Amino acid sequence: MMLKKDLRLKYLALRKKLSPSQMADKSLAISNKTLELPIWSKDYYHIFLPILSKQEIDTINLLSILQGKDKNVIVPKVKNDSLEHYLLTDNTKFKNSTWGVPEPVNGIQIEPNNIDVIFIPLLAFDENGNRVGYGKGFYDKFITSCKPEVLKVGLSFFEAEERISDILPTDVPLDYCVTPEKNYSFKTSR
Repeated sequence: MMLKKDLRLKYLALRKKLSPSQMADKSLAISNKTLELPIWSKDYYHIFLPILSKQEIDTINLLSILQGKDKNVIVPKVKNDSLEHYLLTDNTKFKNSTWGVPEPVNGIQIEPNNIDVIFIPLLAFDENGNRVGYGKGFYDKFITSCKPEVLKVGLSFFEAEERISDILPTDVPLDYCVTPEKNYSFKTSR
């Protein structure tokens, strides 16, 4: 069992040890593993764009898969303490936020209750589907504004921890998590 703050430090350090080619290989493997999930009959998919300075998973391959399957792709933008969501189109222009996140400048805003699947960035997760992010709570707030059946898919370079010890009632667990080696399903474990 580990506390979130300790897991953040551990996994930020592990990420820093990955070379650019390891990150590219692992990101591609994760994108390909998502194809094994039972999520592809949906319409609206929310995807994060990586903060490259924090060695986040590069979602460009996953974005290509979504576009190849002709899905509606939604990208987030931070506004005050929450996220806004925009439909990705050929006309979407991006600008890096203060955190280095590519964000849509403007476009067609999508309400959270229209979203079917959310790909969620994280630092670590456990065998029960609990996750650790950067601790700002953006995704927990966002998920609670979605429809109850929204599918929550974490993406991780690393395998599950046994248990995160300081889970809060406001923490929203994942339905699935995809790593380069395997897919985890938490839908039956609750």
